[in-house]
Amino acid sequence: MKSVIRGAIGAAALAVAVTGGTAAQAADDVIKVGVLHSLSGTMAISETTLKDTVLMMVDELNKNGGLLGKRVEAVVVDPASDWPLFAEKARELLEGEEVAAVFGCWTSVSRKSVLPVFEELNGLLFYPVQYEGEESSRNVFYTGAAPNQQAIPAVEYLMSEDGGGAERFVLLGTDYVYPRTTNKILRAFLNDKGISDDDIMENYTPFGHSDWQTIVSDVKGFASQGKKTAVVSTINGDANVPFYKELGNQGIKAEEIPVVAFSVGEEELAGLDTGPLVGHLAAWNYFMSVESDVNDGFIEQWHAFIGNEDRVTNDPMEATYIGFKMWAQAVKQAGSTDVDAVRQAMYGQTVPNLTGGTAVMNANHHLSKPVLIGEIQDDGMIETVWSTDKEVVGDAWSDFIPESAKLTADWTYPWVCGNCEAPKYVTAN
Repeated sequence: MKSVIRGAIGAAALAVAVTGGTAAQAADDVIKVGVLHSLSGTMAISETTLKDTVLMMVDELNKNGGLLGKRVEAVVVDPASDWPLFAEKARELLEGEEVAAVFGCWTSVSRKSVLPVFEELNGLLFYPVQYEGEESSRNVFYTGAAPNQQAIPAVEYLMSEDGGGAERFVLLGTDYVYPRTTNKILRAFLNDKGISDDDIMENYTPFGHSDWQTIVSDVKGFASQGKKTAVVSTINGDANVPFYKELGNQGIKAEEIPVVAFSVGEEELAGLDTGPLVGHLAAWNYFMSVESDVNDGFIEQWHAFIGNEDRVTNDPMEATYIGFKMWAQAVKQAGSTDVDAVRQAMYGQTVPNLTGGTAVMNANHHLSKPVLIGEIQDDGMIETVWSTDKEVVGDAWSDFIPESAKLTADWTYPWVCGNCEAPKYVTAN
């Protein structure tokens, strides 16, 4: 399924149509961007809002004169939570629609699916969700959190006195690359901190998993052995709804077994009875409850665009917002939508983040971001209980994986020229 969301046709474009301007001339007055998010299937609960966020940003850009004197058009496709279909839809956007950039994907398996297409066709993907790291591509800008901007700080918090002093950990995840790789990093980190494998329980379930009774019971049993236990959740999509319901059914309270989630934000909580979940945690780089003028403005803009003051905002929306703003700034700086020129202009771009600080795009295609730990409230909001003092630079390669610790990613080379120096990048493969 595909739809093209078009901004208002300005007087100049209308004049071209009235005077018999050709389709080619009209196309010259448009810059297309692709929106590659699941609008159906298990991930629609999370991804649909990101589609709407891009449409809001396109609308704002067009209201302010467009880009390079042209209006911007969002081409929306639905890969339907079908990972191979993501690659097909990505090719359609890049080859068929000739979009200047694509904003999309949520799961790492969808990103892995499209990556060869973007590298083959030299497209630009802005990926707005936390991920497992262990990847760096000149064709992807990672505007979500790397493990050192979410997973590692969250576990450090759980081990701290303020976080309850956890000594045993349950790693629960959906069965795909992001949870498995993140938990590989976390296990190495925990081992480095003196936590033995006997004190780590690990379990994976399919997308859309709904029967959590046995697993939650196993968690209770694991936590009953005399050491403070915490759960680290990389469960994704609509499986979170029955998971959190079962926590409540079995009376698991945050003060006894805290759960910290990396893929649950205000959007997912909106469909839950959050009463039994009060005090459980989420680790992100933004919460809707953050107090800042720029966040107030973003929320007001979102409610006006979506026409519903009950709609929440969340972290991947902020990452989408930052990525889109940076892309537009880079296009203006380059004076072109040419991928190589825009890529070069992206390095060093800054955008005010929604927490009151500044997002910076680094040469490794990762942002500098603050890290926030928040507690779930009974109204479905998440209140910050801990944060870093300043923004943290995202690390593509984990320091806790021996083969990755020695790798760096610096995509400032090759520059846009004929024969250039090779990129300072080493692949782990």
